[in-house]
Amino acid sequence: MPISVFFSIVVGAILATPVLIIWGWIRWLQTTIPRTIPSMLSFIGLCFATTSALLGLFAALYVRFIHIFPFYDLTLMKIYACGGLLSLAAVLFAVGGVWRKGPVRWHAPACAIGTLLFWIAAMSHE
Repeated sequence: MPISVFFSIVVGAILATPVLIIWGWIRWLQTTIPRTIPSMLSFIGLCFATTSALLGLFAALYVRFIHIFPFYDLTLMKIYACGGLLSLAAVLFAVGGVWRKGPVRWHAPACAIGTLLFWIAAMSHE
């Protein structure tokens, strides 16, 4: 895959993920569909993806305004690891909820993959 295609996918994921997360939370809060186990798995995946995205946002704000990390800082590596693991957990839970109809059935996997791509891109800059 050419680097321009990969770059386009990553940038698209980074721009679309926050919109999908907000849209997913709105859909979840407005739904009247009964909560089933697959819909709860999707919801848990959305929660993990949201947590991962918030970690990325707060880490970026911290780096921008409070403290700049040196190259290969241990704290930064731990942030990358936590963000990546949260995204992987989001993918696993989101895939578990895709098989049945639910309010965030497709939002959760899209957000999980988007946050995972964000962390891969962030780690590749180190």
